[in-house]
Amino acid sequence: MTQSAGSIRFILNDRDIALTSVSPTGMLLDFLRLERRLTGTKEGCAEGDCGACTVLVGRLAGDDLVYESVNACIRFTGSLNATHVVTIEHLAAKDGVLHPVQQAMVDYHGSQCGFCTPGFVMSLYGLWLSKDNPGRADIEKALQGNLCRCTGYEPIVKAAEAVGKMRPDAVFDPLVKMRQDITARLKAMRNNETILIGDNAAKLIVPGSASALAEVLDTYPQATVVAGSTDIGLWVTKQMREISPVIFINGIEELQSIRETKEGITIGAGVTYSAAFKLISARYPTFGRLLDRLGGEQVRNMGTIGGNVANGSPIGDTPPPLIALDASVTLRSKAGQRTVPLEDYFIEYGRQDRRPGEFVESIFVPDLPGGDLFSVYKVSKRRDEDISALCGAFRIALNGDLVTSARIAFGGMAGTPKRAAHVEAALIGRLWNEETVKAAQTAFEQDYQPLTDWRATAAYRMLAAKNLLLRFFLETSGERAELVRFEVTA
Repeated sequence: MTQSAGSIRFILNDRDIALTSVSPTGMLLDFLRLERRLTGTKEGCAEGDCGACTVLVGRLAGDDLVYESVNACIRFTGSLNATHVVTIEHLAAKDGVLHPVQQAMVDYHGSQCGFCTPGFVMSLYGLWLSKDNPGRADIEKALQGNLCRCTGYEPIVKAAEAVGKMRPDAVFDPLVKMRQDITARLKAMRNNETILIGDNAAKLIVPGSASALAEVLDTYPQATVVAGSTDIGLWVTKQMREISPVIFINGIEELQSIRETKEGITIGAGVTYSAAFKLISARYPTFGRLLDRLGGEQVRNMGTIGGNVANGSPIGDTPPPLIALDASVTLRSKAGQRTVPLEDYFIEYGRQDRRPGEFVESIFVPDLPGGDLFSVYKVSKRRDEDISALCGAFRIALNGDLVTSARIAFGGMAGTPKRAAHVEAALIGRLWNEETVKAAQTAFEQDYQPLTDWRATAAYRMLAAKNLLLRFFLETSGERAELVRFEVTA
């Protein structure tokens, strides 16, 4: 491992930045507003929920330069090495002429109080750069992570539809003009050195490779590993936790790969939800629809499936479908690699089968046999950008009408993501019909003893889990059935 005291180097709008002193918990939002006085980027929620802090971050994916909207309020400055940060101040021309996205917001009255407007503009700018003539569904997806209390959204959507008919290469756009130059500058910033900044009380580490990460974790086994920071960012902004030393892994190319074979797909621990969406949607469509409900677009551009698994949260959305699909996780350390079934990785609340010095390297998801029935459902108070009250994944195989195998997993029902073993047993060997499903519903109480919290009561969670099994049957059988009503008592 080559080490360097070095610096965090990135491009901010059109200027190269080199930071030799960086707090491991410093956020991009504070750097922009307090140190660079770029105050167009706003702080609203400080938890990646409102979108007022949206900026674009460009990164190299191989030789391609990709720009994505992100939440500056939970994006650590230490994670920006070899990236291009673009703020609202960079969009207008030097003579004051507004960018087409900004002008469309003016023309269609897409701003009232104006506080959230820069975030909306940056989200729409990211969409405008990446998609020709987006439809309404594309626009609404791009704006899932932006909240506005004034406009009712319709003027903003109309502005997006209008500007979507213009293309960046046909009108004034700063990134089109600078793309080749930015790409060259970012390539010059990339190397395999491991960057270390600070002392033991406040140490920041950016490994240059997966093998370097293994060595760093061997030296600092208690370090906090940060991939997308969509969860860990809130440890800092909301809980004021000390997390040093911090290891940022989002720049490690080996962890960014997705490999597809006949047997399944292998997802590197650094692959974001957005990067995995197309392939997962193609092979497991209902899983893809779930990914579209994980946070807003900014969160999906930052958060990783590997991080969602590594954290071991009982309400993480990806573990239930991954467990139902019989996924496995590969863990790596300086001593080597080992692979375990994902369902065995979760031991109990706050405890996973990850030894000191180990990190999640990749997740393997087997192909779904053509005859298997599979679906995943998320229940939350809001449809978009909300944490699950519970998330259930169902998979069964049939021989005719007979259930030959079943894998059912839930998040939000126990201290870890957990299979419903008794429900599975109640289905296997029986006909896939309403009578079997109703009988199996009672077995949920043997598998789970859910808690009551502000997201849902225990009774609601149990009722919802039972009804999701019935929903799965109805959607896969093509039959009509009477919904069962359960009495819920306090």
